[in-house]
Amino acid sequence: MEFAELIKTPRVDGVVLHRPFMPTVEGTLCLTGHHLILSSRQDNTEELWLLHSNIDSIEKRFVGSLGTIIVKCKDLRVIQLDIPGMEECLNIANSIEALSTLDILSLMYPFFYRPMFEVIEDGWKSFLPLDAFKDLETMTDEWRLSEVNKDFSVCPSYPPLVAVPKDIDDDTLRKVASFRHGGRFPVLSYYHKKNGMVMMRSGQPLTGTNGRRCKEDEKLINATLRPGKRGYIIDTRTINVAQQAKARGGGIESEANYPQWRRIHKAVERSNVLQESLIKLVEACNDQSHSMDRWLSKLEASNWQTHVKEILTTACLAAQCIDREGASVLVHGTEGADSTLQVTSLAQIILDPACRTIRGFQSLVEREWLQAGHPFQQRCAQSAYSNSKPRQEAPVFLLFLDCVWQILRQFPCSFEFSESFLVLVFEHSYASQFGTFLGNSTAERAKLSLPEKTVSLWSWVNRPQELERLTNPLYEANSLVIWPSVAPQSLLLWEGVFLRWNRSSKCLDEAYEEMVHIIEYNKELQNKVNSLRRQLAQLETEDPLLQT
Repeated sequence: MEFAELIKTPRVDGVVLHRPFMPTVEGTLCLTGHHLILSSRQDNTEELWLLHSNIDSIEKRFVGSLGTIIVKCKDLRVIQLDIPGMEECLNIANSIEALSTLDILSLMYPFFYRPMFEVIEDGWKSFLPLDAFKDLETMTDEWRLSEVNKDFSVCPSYPPLVAVPKDIDDDTLRKVASFRHGGRFPVLSYYHKKNGMVMMRSGQPLTGTNGRRCKEDEKLINATLRPGKRGYIIDTRTINVAQQAKARGGGIESEANYPQWRRIHKAVERSNVLQESLIKLVEACNDQSHSMDRWLSKLEASNWQTHVKEILTTACLAAQCIDREGASVLVHGTEGADSTLQVTSLAQIILDPACRTIRGFQSLVEREWLQAGHPFQQRCAQSAYSNSKPRQEAPVFLLFLDCVWQILRQFPCSFEFSESFLVLVFEHSYASQFGTFLGNSTAERAKLSLPEKTVSLWSWVNRPQELERLTNPLYEANSLVIWPSVAPQSLLLWEGVFLRWNRSSKCLDEAYEEMVHIIEYNKELQNKVNSLRRQLAQLETEDPLLQT
């Protein structure tokens, strides 16, 4: 297919651009196969280069012969184009809609992008499983790197190399894979150097209504336990949802077959609920017509902050089991590729200081999201503005980044990277010139030859000038475990993402923060008053003079 077939009007003069926090610009609008470009001959005016893949939806309006296109982007930006001529406006709008909804991966911009910078480090080779395993070997000899999935036949969403207990052979792994959802058998997610405890992740067991058993599965996860120790299975579903899964062939680990494991259910919302929550949140943030009370009510109704709290709470539980209880942990939900990864990656942020560095965080995203099979292509196909009915879209990764920001805000000196780095990763996960987040799995990326045909985001980020921009000036290496607060007053709306394009909402957010601080202060004041009352009551019982 030729891009030219989709571009009815490639160029229009006299187009007026309106965008947040920038002056109005008049110039020439050009459409290419991958970009919407507006260029002006005015001095000191920044050109607009917008990837079609960053466009979530458009709206068309007409007043006489003047047409207006409202472009709503996946990074939550909203821009307006005033185009002279109804026919030109319709042609431009139709072309944008066609180009922004192309779902043929090989036609995406990363395959055509040629970097203008010198590639000092090939990001595709920076965080390979073999390198991570070499680090593990310096701490323990109880694990091995298995090639059982080298052709992706055992588990299509796993990488070719996975870390498993040393005493478990590949034939056993194949049997366990047939007992776990999507073939996602338990694999090593994290090794806690302090006490040798581990965190594993997997898909749900396929016990079904008949209570199917797999002794190889029991053997695999029991191989991670120390003599006389118990482990914890953290299921990110409610007990009812987990029980209902049996009717569809799924299920839970029964206590009878896994006596050394205690199962804990910590409900983390499914992907379809998260997408609806994001839509409501962005709608609330963009609504400037209501009072503070109404705005806060809409914000609360989105339930976004509730989801942040749920995930952070579950991650803290996993970290507590490992660090304080001295127990190994297995995390799974249904598929093990969404909420499971949120929990395992956030637990590592809490436990492992290396994950709070720039390179360590890149490695975490590679291990726990990209190589672990989070379906980025499906989940990030739409953002908050899309008019089409959600299919498999969900802001799972954005919610993870929001949780990281919450911890960063509470521990501002413990992270090497700044908020800007998290925002950058968010933007590129939805639309990018780099190939890092294309595809749904390592298998898909290998089939598309992404490492050979595209540039990695990390190649750009790890240049000295970019690292300097993204580094947190307050950073002081902290080797301790950090425990974030999940109290309501400790979790704030991520202004850097949800309010950065909205000046009025920024003012509201400042007022919201101030209100939270006032509420917190009033609670402290009330606690002090209650304490004084108790002390006075105690004195009255002890001193008869006070009683009179």
